[in-house]
Amino acid sequence: MVFAPDPAEDGPPPTGPADVPALQATDVAKRYPTGVEALRGVSLRIEAGGFLGLLGPNGAGKSTLISCITGLARPTAGSIEVFGHDALGHDPEARIAVGLAPQDINLDWFLTVEETLDFHGGYFGMPKRERRARTEELLEAFSLTDKRDQRTRTLSGGMKRRVVLARALMHRPRLLILDEPTAGVDVELRLELWHAVQQINAEGTAILLTTHYLEEAEQLCDRIAFIDGGRIVGEGTSAELAAAHGVETLEDAYLSLVGRHELSRQGGILGAATAAGLDPEELRRARAAGARDEAADGTGR
Repeated sequence: MVFAPDPAEDGPPPTGPADVPALQATDVAKRYPTGVEALRGVSLRIEAGGFLGLLGPNGAGKSTLISCITGLARPTAGSIEVFGHDALGHDPEARIAVGLAPQDINLDWFLTVEETLDFHGGYFGMPKRERRARTEELLEAFSLTDKRDQRTRTLSGGMKRRVVLARALMHRPRLLILDEPTAGVDVELRLELWHAVQQINAEGTAILLTTHYLEEAEQLCDRIAFIDGGRIVGEGTSAELAAAHGVETLEDAYLSLVGRHELSRQGGILGAATAAGLDPEELRRARAAGARDEAADGTGR
């Protein structure tokens, strides 16, 4: 049990009854002084041990919602509870229960990998002996042991991603928030991170994942929520969302959400190319050539 909270250790005590949801956000709104409404009555629930994917276009409100959950921003209205504890009322139990792996790499470039994990554990009140043992666990779990004495600024982008995720898990949170954790990484590292995240969830940690990779959400998540314009506009399993939009796949449901039906693999040039076994670019060129020929002989008028 590398990732799950271990009651045998001297870490933080359990942060709520088992039947209490990991996250309960109710009618959360966020209006900035400029008048921009980033969130408009968002309600979201993640059961203890659940895995929810949050999908939506850029600017839909995903990062703002995460900031509100983690205390980095204060919502204008609504309530947020983490394992039954008020996340908006500076309840320390709500803070301890959450681990955040942000989209941006925000490591201290002057710390080594080992120091990064140790400092994070100290911030959450972990005793020195426990911090040392936990650091060893995570260094091994994320293949970082041979990098332990390297300063984080010298690591590759993929290694930095591993450190960010390991740091988020250092204090054994019961709710892990992953904000586009595989953005910009290669296929091999993405699959490694998928495996690690699945193990984290299997060991009992609830997860909120934001991603632009639809196959990632389908592969990892129990449930998926669509957010657009600061509102939750759909929630369910991949099959339920597809059915709600009258399509066959999660991808087509998402394209329906953002109003880009022409990009569907089942329609438009991509769909026609797939059905005909052709390369989409070849089909585009053939159609363009045909249009030019029609214009030249007058049949296209």
